[in-house]
Amino acid sequence: MEDTMRFKRFLKEENLPTPWCPGCGNGQILKSACQAFEELNFDKRQVVIVSGIGCAGRSAGFFDMDSVHTAHGRAIPVAEGIKTANENLKVVVLSGDGDLLGIGGNHLLHATRRNTPISIICYSNEIYGMTGGQVSPTTRLNTKTVTTPEGNKDCPVNVQAIIKAHNCFYARSTTFHLAHLKKSIIEALRHPGLSFVDVICQCIVNNGRRVGFKDAFEMLMYYKNNYKINDNTELLKENEIGITRWTSA
Repeated sequence: MEDTMRFKRFLKEENLPTPWCPGCGNGQILKSACQAFEELNFDKRQVVIVSGIGCAGRSAGFFDMDSVHTAHGRAIPVAEGIKTANENLKVVVLSGDGDLLGIGGNHLLHATRRNTPISIICYSNEIYGMTGGQVSPTTRLNTKTVTTPEGNKDCPVNVQAIIKAHNCFYARSTTFHLAHLKKSIIEALRHPGLSFVDVICQCIVNNGRRVGFKDAFEMLMYYKNNYKINDNTELLKENEIGITRWTSA
């Protein structure tokens, strides 16, 4: 197997292609996670994948290693339980912003307080995509969705502030900046405590077209032109992606 394709050993290729819509960013995140596992030379027997409900929650079924598809919003406490039962395992959560920050938001708060050594990769597409395009915790102000036809009046959750409040690892990237995304996941997996990678990704079908993008490529170009990398800061600005600094205190 060519070195560039060795990441496929972490996938159940017989389950491909995925059921995600054409243009969806979830597959890019799935591949980036596998590439990070390969670069770190992970033993598949020592990694457990946990996911919740939603489009991103389907990720668990594509990994060729132990995985758990949990109830809605319960990925983090299940991951914490696995890590508590066997501290030698690398436990990785992959789920969406609705699952992790909506119904699962309380679990995230307390996991950061405990600084449980798990890694969380959040597919942040700013919408509840699987159920048709309802407003989510990360939907931007004034965005029109199925449930906010006159525009969203609620501020999106500041997940960076939640993660950094207890000095946990926080990184933000996009599905355009793939090299940076892989780097962010690698650094998150190396981190000794709780780590959170916030991945801005496209849902063209139930969000992008409704807010004016004609296709997924146009969304990716928007990410390219509007997000700047800053890997040397304590807090990222709204238009920045990066790996934030943290202290061991």
